[in-house]
Amino acid sequence: MARRHEIAAVYGAGLIQGVALVTFPAASTVFTSASEYGLSSTEYGGMFVPQAITAIGSALLGAGLTRRLGAKRIYLLGLVANLLAMALLGLSRLVMNEHSLAYAVLLVATACLGTGFGLTVPTVNTFAAAFFPQKMDKAVLALNALLGSGTALAPVFVALFVGLGYWWGLPVLVGALILGLLAFSARLPLRETAEAGGAGAQSGRIKFPQRFWMFAAFALLYGVCETMNGNWASLYMKALGASATQASLALTVFWGMVTAGRVLFAAIEKWFPERAVCQVLPLLVAAGFVATAFLQPANPPLGILAFALAGLGCSALLPLIISFGTAQFKTVAASVAGGLIAFYQIGYGIAAFGVGPLQTHMGLGLDAIYGGATAVSIALAVFAVLVTRRPAQHATQAPPLRM
Repeated sequence: MARRHEIAAVYGAGLIQGVALVTFPAASTVFTSASEYGLSSTEYGGMFVPQAITAIGSALLGAGLTRRLGAKRIYLLGLVANLLAMALLGLSRLVMNEHSLAYAVLLVATACLGTGFGLTVPTVNTFAAAFFPQKMDKAVLALNALLGSGTALAPVFVALFVGLGYWWGLPVLVGALILGLLAFSARLPLRETAEAGGAGAQSGRIKFPQRFWMFAAFALLYGVCETMNGNWASLYMKALGASATQASLALTVFWGMVTAGRVLFAAIEKWFPERAVCQVLPLLVAAGFVATAFLQPANPPLGILAFALAGLGCSALLPLIISFGTAQFKTVAASVAGGLIAFYQIGYGIAAFGVGPLQTHMGLGLDAIYGGATAVSIALAVFAVLVTRRPAQHATQAPPLRM
């Protein structure tokens, strides 16, 4: 029963983390509205700088902190950081007429969210892999499917609360869920088998095997591909003349397909092995970028289909690379998830903050930038082949999954 409760807590944390992660971008219209916070586009984009920095830092430091404090404490600290982010977001509305003060509060809130993401996500991925050592890939896929479900739910909740006239109801709701999860998790052991799954909790400095850096490059490239779709889909759709509903739907469909793909590939792993999935999906991402680059203003609905294709392509890649890395690098497994999340966040930062200068200083349109991103997805496909190739010394470390 205790183990069932641990599993419920870890997978529940994945779902709640997904909702928390997209709370800020889902409320973008509130932040940029002249009647609310009145942020400029530059200020709105700058909100996510602290989030990326703290997510990278906490993910990299998480393994060392886990060795000192234990995985349970790191997991709880991550939840506390997420709770603080939601509290600050809700409280910021009390000072939103004081522009500088409100913006400072929002920056601190996103910094807390990045810390929570960087501590919680690697830890729950490690727990999921350890709870189901014979079904590691499937377990991590299922966890990330729940995280993806949360990202798809956040825009729906924001629309609901905005319609009711209480947009701040979302951070209040998410904060209440996190508080309940904290109370539930604090009573659980979350140790021994779970932490043993993060083998290699050595003392001293972590030294990753040379092959790990191929996995890191894969995570970085994936971060660029996902963020190009997740952060810029709505703006591109609006540039094509889409309505606000169509632009929102494109983003929702992208995240919905990310979630659906994770569920699908976990269900059909008997017929479509995970390593084959990892090699094929980057090609779908590339096809999505090509389709997106050639969209015409007269056909916004085709943009929704293009982002759906990209979402399916992105779906299983991050959880698979984490589970593959954890299985291959057992001596440093406790550090693998955090390291890969950090490189994923670097890719996120490149795409989130690099598009603006390409538009402003080089005069590139989003269609050209999406077309150029095809090269990134092709590079991702090349690295997919490299990371899924089984070295002789690891051939017995990642057995195929069984239902």
